[in-house]
Amino acid sequence: MTTATTALQAMTPHELAKIVFNQERLFILDVRNQSDFDDWKIEGHNIEIINIPYFDLMDGVDPALERIPEGEKVLVVCAKEGSSIFVAEQIVEAGRSEVFYLQGGMKAWSEHLEPVKVGDLRNGGELYQFVRIGKGCLSYMVISQGEAVVIDTLRMTDVYEAFAKEHKATIKHTIDTHLHADHISGGKKLADQVGATYWLPEKDATEVTFSYEKLEDGKAIKAGNTDITILPIYSPGHTIGSTSFIIDDQYLLTGDILFVESIGRPDLAGLAEDWVGDLRHTLYSRYKELSPDLIVLPAHFGKITELGKGGQVSTRLGDLYQHNPGLLIQDETEFRRTVTEKLPPQPNAYQEIRQTNMGKIKPNEEEQREMEIGPNRCAVHDR
Repeated sequence: MTTATTALQAMTPHELAKIVFNQERLFILDVRNQSDFDDWKIEGHNIEIINIPYFDLMDGVDPALERIPEGEKVLVVCAKEGSSIFVAEQIVEAGRSEVFYLQGGMKAWSEHLEPVKVGDLRNGGELYQFVRIGKGCLSYMVISQGEAVVIDTLRMTDVYEAFAKEHKATIKHTIDTHLHADHISGGKKLADQVGATYWLPEKDATEVTFSYEKLEDGKAIKAGNTDITILPIYSPGHTIGSTSFIIDDQYLLTGDILFVESIGRPDLAGLAEDWVGDLRHTLYSRYKELSPDLIVLPAHFGKITELGKGGQVSTRLGDLYQHNPGLLIQDETEFRRTVTEKLPPQPNAYQEIRQTNMGKIKPNEEEQREMEIGPNRCAVHDR
């Protein structure tokens, strides 16, 4: 006997990420509370999404059926999956086909990392970007000659371990471009787990409670025994210690200083007025000295429009100086006003996240998950 339960299908975060990356059509019914929906939702080029809170559907799903187009693939989402299964089963019972619920709900979506190959490096190395599609975080892995380096590691460290093992590589270094305030870093944790060296900018580490290696301007960190060199460049502004990396003379990892459609905010340590001059110097002078052909790879994206082919977030540095709004403010007073006054809300629990990344507090796994719920808000020009 066919039941609603057997007809209902689960969609994994990986499957949903591929739909977003490939710009496929999908209709989403989000049954979370309106405030949660307004704060943060699933986005995509061909995704249509509506919000009807679960409590408005407990007595029947007719209000949803009236708004779901016939013949559409439908995904029902909630915070943890339970409510979405309840609603989706009723939609199936009403005769709709191709009905899915998001496995693990928005919590699983927030934590999912999708690896995307950026390109091949000289002498056989590879560079990968890990897209945290639900939160807009980006991290990187360089693999060369059986050695790996992870940059801006997220707290889901098992993903990097598994990926390195799959590619027959040993993680030798983990690096944070700066002290993060929107998500919990997994850099130190991963380094300890695999016996790697953890690197952090010294100027961001004045209050950290653990050991680390100091990133220094111009000091290369090797990956493998080839000439693939990860070269740190001091580039303050988002934080006082923010450091960028040039990899293989091809790629510029900008951390949270420069994004595809925006620039980094200087206020997450409460020092916007102090750091705005550093930010302008990095963006308008330091980066301008670099080759315009470098491919910029940021640590975050703020809008789904920043995802390119296959889900990759990248663009040529020279093109950013033509199109990025944050790089086109010639008047210094206007620039200062923009990056200190015209800011989006600060990230959820950002003070607690900074304290965690310093090692001062040690929240458990569930507390860390709750601290990170919601979008990143590291940019000046954001959602």
